[in-house]
Amino acid sequence: MLIQQIHHVAYRCKDAKETVDFYDRVLDMKVIGAIAEDHVPSTKEPDPYMHIFLDAGMGNILAFFELPNSPPMGRDPNTPEWTQHIAFQVADLATLEAIKSRASAAGLDVVGPTDHTIFKSIYFFDPSGHRLEVAAWTTTPETMERMKAVAPAMIEEWSRTKKPPRHTSWLHEKEFGSA
Repeated sequence: MLIQQIHHVAYRCKDAKETVDFYDRVLDMKVIGAIAEDHVPSTKEPDPYMHIFLDAGMGNILAFFELPNSPPMGRDPNTPEWTQHIAFQVADLATLEAIKSRASAAGLDVVGPTDHTIFKSIYFFDPSGHRLEVAAWTTTPETMERMKAVAPAMIEEWSRTKKPPRHTSWLHEKEFGSA
């Protein structure tokens, strides 16, 4: 593989300071840099911006742009709000519960933990409306191999039918019951 890791992932935010404060307070992510210009370096377009970079741990960087001269932020009205999200991994279920407590204490509406069998996760939104997921692995190498083994067949079946293949329906039996 040519790629070593993701350098950073960038999203738009409504307010850079509010975003830095939120990610520090709720997820303990520290700001590691900021860039601000009147012109976009890659396109040379005049468009003032503030670009912030947050330490997401283990060399991962989450970045945001505040764009004061652009129309207000929106989201794709044709995509359900649960679909596009940023998922963060934590060390264990105790850390997941600690973040749930911090998020709830900050007045956020937290969904979960949701049991995906291979991991459990919670969900909430940041101040700009980005859905965040915090996940803790609960799996074994054997379970991951079981899932990996059926992935190509599932993708092929989905491609033909656009109906969910049932190869991994066992993943959400706890969430949906045995129905």
